[in-house]
Amino acid sequence: MRGARRKKAKNALTEVASLSEGDLVVHVDHGIGRFVGLRTIEAAGAPHDCLEIVYAGGDKLFLPVENIDLLTRFGSEEQEVSLDKLGGGAWQARKAKMKKRIREIAGELIKTAAARLLKTAPVLTPTDGVWGEFAARFPYDETEDQLSAIEAIVEDLQSGRPMDRLVCGDVGFGKTEVALRAAFVAALSGKQVAVVVPTTLLSRQHFRTFSERFRGLPVRVEQASRLVTAKDLARTREGLKDGTVDIVVGTHALLAKGIEFRDLGLLIIDEEQHFGVKHKERLKELKSDVHVLTLSATPIPRTLQLALTGVRELSLIATPPVDRLAVRTFVTPFDALVIREALLREKYRGGQAFYVCPRVSDLADQKDFLERTVPEVRVAVAHGQMAATELEDIMNAFYEGRFDVLLSTTIVESGLDIPTANTLIIYRADMFGLAQLYQLKGRVGRSRPAPMRSSRRRPSAS
Repeated sequence: MRGARRKKAKNALTEVASLSEGDLVVHVDHGIGRFVGLRTIEAAGAPHDCLEIVYAGGDKLFLPVENIDLLTRFGSEEQEVSLDKLGGGAWQARKAKMKKRIREIAGELIKTAAARLLKTAPVLTPTDGVWGEFAARFPYDETEDQLSAIEAIVEDLQSGRPMDRLVCGDVGFGKTEVALRAAFVAALSGKQVAVVVPTTLLSRQHFRTFSERFRGLPVRVEQASRLVTAKDLARTREGLKDGTVDIVVGTHALLAKGIEFRDLGLLIIDEEQHFGVKHKERLKELKSDVHVLTLSATPIPRTLQLALTGVRELSLIATPPVDRLAVRTFVTPFDALVIREALLREKYRGGQAFYVCPRVSDLADQKDFLERTVPEVRVAVAHGQMAATELEDIMNAFYEGRFDVLLSTTIVESGLDIPTANTLIIYRADMFGLAQLYQLKGRVGRSRPAPMRSSRRRPSAS
């Protein structure tokens, strides 16, 4: 008990230190007040450390520091926030209203979960002999978390109820292999598989990966994105409609009204956080009685909440691949010498590098900068506004090692797997979101560990 008290007191001091004078706080029983500071008052003949909180009308509450767990920081913007009256009924009324709303939300979630349990879905079972052969094609050793996720997915597919599972794992931890195993079970069971991804480059990469892994098997894999010609896309649509296409990998093109599936059994959504409301409404139409597998390293809060509350199943891949070391990250001011040293170091050890800019308009200036500063490296430029054939040619050339540096926008953010690219430089890192930076970090360190460098530059700098 003494240890618990010491721990609680230590936590209380840490919490107090994180508060600043004037911060808005919420007391569980008294509502919104303003933190004034830490005061020592006389209580029962002995000095006592308390937090002084002011409420409407100038009323004050002195809260002992050991009871700081009754306080939370006010989480909204502070504009036009009125303090509660100490001992008034407004706060209790708001609490009661919120509790009612929470009960309603919980009821809706329970109904959703119950309706899902009542639905039926095709029972999909892996083919014993071919399953082992397909798994053996994976050139790496599966991690324990990967095997657990695969086992859970196979059980879901065999349950006879629609699967709705989120696989959450760090970038580069092997979520794609989990999706491949699920697609194998569905395709070899005679069902069609749709793999929906947010970008054309990721679609192109997944198409190559799926085509390679399913080579020699009675499975037809096609692609649907702007990198595909109109003639090929029309042929893919016909194949989906008549059932001759077993697996299709595509971008938002797969969500068009003209796409029809003969017997869709599994929908795989990669990087769901990139899809907008309209896309998700279309996905809902596709997946009424279809098995759904969602992959993400940075799921949106709503998706994560549904997984944590049990409405969706959750598999975590938290262990890195064997011999994978953490990517080293440096946040530095913009420095031409540092950039030159990093790019030349990568070139001379036989690797490649990414140089990512936040806007297409930045690419021309940065290409000039790289040609002046590091003339020894070969630079390719890629962005989403390029013609499909031009972008395809550039990415093929980079994959084949004909360029040392890929200067691009965030088109490379999601899922690209180029093992020889081990250095990433982010220009104007302050203009990216945290999830974007996290995803970008996953583009490097897929073979041997190497540094990621983030450069920040003031907008007024030349």
